[in-house]
Amino acid sequence: MTILEQQVQSALKEIIDPNTGKDYVTSGEVGETRINSNDVSIDIILSYPAKHLAKSIRNQIIEKLRTISNIRKIEVNITCKIISRAIQHGVQRLPGVKNIIAIASGKGGVGKSATAVNIALALAYEGASVGVLDADIYGPSQPQMLGVNSRPESKDGKHMEPLEAHGLQLMSIGLLIDVETPMVWRGPMVTQALQQLLNDTRWKDIDYLIVDMPPGTGDIQLTLAQKVPVTGAVIVTTPQDIALLDARKGLKMFEKVGIPILGVVENMSFHICSKCGFNEPIFGEGGGGKMCKDYAVELLGSLPLDIRIREHTDSGAPTVAEEPEGDIAQIYCSIARLTAGKVANLSKDHTSLFPDIVVQNT
Repeated sequence: MTILEQQVQSALKEIIDPNTGKDYVTSGEVGETRINSNDVSIDIILSYPAKHLAKSIRNQIIEKLRTISNIRKIEVNITCKIISRAIQHGVQRLPGVKNIIAIASGKGGVGKSATAVNIALALAYEGASVGVLDADIYGPSQPQMLGVNSRPESKDGKHMEPLEAHGLQLMSIGLLIDVETPMVWRGPMVTQALQQLLNDTRWKDIDYLIVDMPPGTGDIQLTLAQKVPVTGAVIVTTPQDIALLDARKGLKMFEKVGIPILGVVENMSFHICSKCGFNEPIFGEGGGGKMCKDYAVELLGSLPLDIRIREHTDSGAPTVAEEPEGDIAQIYCSIARLTAGKVANLSKDHTSLFPDIVVQNT
């Protein structure tokens, strides 16, 4: 390695990736480095989708490398490669899906489903292939939020084809039943229905499958957390003390079954008056941050209580799809990138390196 190469590597070690929290060398995101005389060309291979952040990352690296004397020309190529991360022991990986992110809440009414669909849309907006599984069997809302009302088809009589909306692949029990039919099912039936939705859907090369979990921390949620091959979980809460009590239970549930907590999203952190723009924390403030500090997890972002979020989801075009450049959509995009960055920091999945062992009687 030449002196200039060593200087480039040292400089890259001083630049922190804003979404993984690690430098580009330690995180393994530095690809080939080409040096021709005093011209430098570097490949940066991000482990998460960041199509709309690539320019900022490129400028960040170029600015740092310009501090090295004798460099004449700098070229930085930004690409993305998302790989499968480790899941719980004893759970079989889902074909066609690299990573599964569970979006959960300790109780209903905190905006979990709206957060889930907007995180999914934000990941797709940043360049990932994304699917949504509506696991809220008792109250499926994703078809309404994504404006889908047709039924899935089966080409082979065994597997269902996911429906597509706003660039997402979608499967929900709400696509298979009448909108006014109540799901009067006991726990084992719900678990079986979810597993069928998950395993009988022909997911197509998905980087992230967002699972909108049922609210709560009962037997159903625990069983789902144990049987679904989850890469990591995001907890949605509000700043209100009552919501935080239940959010803590949800966080502990995932910890007990060995599923990493990617972070917490604080929804309805503040209300913005549509008339005057006044910002008021009507549900309290600082609760999500305190919870994160207590459990050593990251606060991925705080979202406002804004009428536009409700209007967009009711119309079948969630905020990130309707106003991708808007202020609220950009918060969702930041949350999505941080979530994907947390996934990228997890251990790689090495199961494909081990051969299948078959015992035969001879």
